[in-house]
Amino acid sequence: MSPQAKIINWNPLIILLLIAALAGVFALLVLEKSKPKIAEKNVPAGDQVSSQQYHWKMVTSWPKNTPGLGVGAENVARVINEMSGGRLQIHVYGANELVPAMGVFDAVSSGSVEMGHSGSYFWRGKVPAAQFFTSVPFGMNAQELYGWINHGGGLELWRELYAPFNLIPFPAGNTGVQMAGWFNREINTVEDLRGLKMRIPGLAGEVFNLAGGTAVNIPGGELYTALQTGVIDAAEWVGPENDLAFGFQQIAKYYYYPGWHEPGPSMELIINKTAFENLPKDLQAIVTYAARAMSQDMFDSYTAHNSRALKELVENQGVQVRRLPDEVLKRFYEISQQVYEQQSAKDPQFKKVYESYSAFMKDSAAYQKISEQTYYEVRSELTK
Repeated sequence: MSPQAKIINWNPLIILLLIAALAGVFALLVLEKSKPKIAEKNVPAGDQVSSQQYHWKMVTSWPKNTPGLGVGAENVARVINEMSGGRLQIHVYGANELVPAMGVFDAVSSGSVEMGHSGSYFWRGKVPAAQFFTSVPFGMNAQELYGWINHGGGLELWRELYAPFNLIPFPAGNTGVQMAGWFNREINTVEDLRGLKMRIPGLAGEVFNLAGGTAVNIPGGELYTALQTGVIDAAEWVGPENDLAFGFQQIAKYYYYPGWHEPGPSMELIINKTAFENLPKDLQAIVTYAARAMSQDMFDSYTAHNSRALKELVENQGVQVRRLPDEVLKRFYEISQQVYEQQSAKDPQFKKVYESYSAFMKDSAAYQKISEQTYYEVRSELTK
């Protein structure tokens, strides 16, 4: 065979291979494009995790870092920051640092700040029924109140009340049963209340007025001076831990119980609705569950610290702890029932919340009578 016959012309073969390769690449691209994008299809745009950072302001009704209350607000902000990996950072302002102690509701409602930590009974002039979500005279204790709020329809009613103000409320702390307060004179009869000026907020203040006293609502940071200078004759604040920290034992002689006016007051976290809805869904969930977790944490803290503080007040500070006379408690109870009925008659919102609250408390009381109440009685008898 001649050398010319052995030479192979590769050009057509190379061309065919290139065409086949291009056809394969094209087929792969078509297949990839045709695959269903499961993640994009199943995850709504608003639910996708974003790396965007949010910086919020929280205003409070408490002096900065007040034990329990102020620390509780700081804890909510801290936990939200930690759980969000720093994506939602909240700067906390104490009372009067950014807005007045009683200006929290309006500041958050207007959107000038995103979040507030306070007590709903401070807003009784705007939303009378809101008082049930902090505490009312002879009402539910902490565990009953949270049962109603979280599992008894209370939260839905609360949010319905706040909706016209562009606010979303969350429970965010509880002090447990409070003390009745500090007095500069003994209370032996109802007559001893006449003309007595006392710092006592919410519905309890109205009851106190009708019992013959004069109720005033003074922010916590101003109480010491008001009691010391005689602007008021008595003051309820919280309980042993906070009262010891504020030094009330230095200026008042008698420390009365029980806290008929606030048997289980819940703090509230209020959030501007527009700001909350602008958060990604995962951050909304973090805010929701951080508030709930810190609500229990504050209650646990008060349970631990109040007993120690009471011991200090009695054993080392010489405080005289007194029980309010049955006559006085009975009178407070009678008036409180009248106030509930009168307010319900003129305010449909108040009536709606009161009926839900009362029905839950009645059902709870039946069980508490044979559980918590009986247990305390038995334990007290056996440990004498």
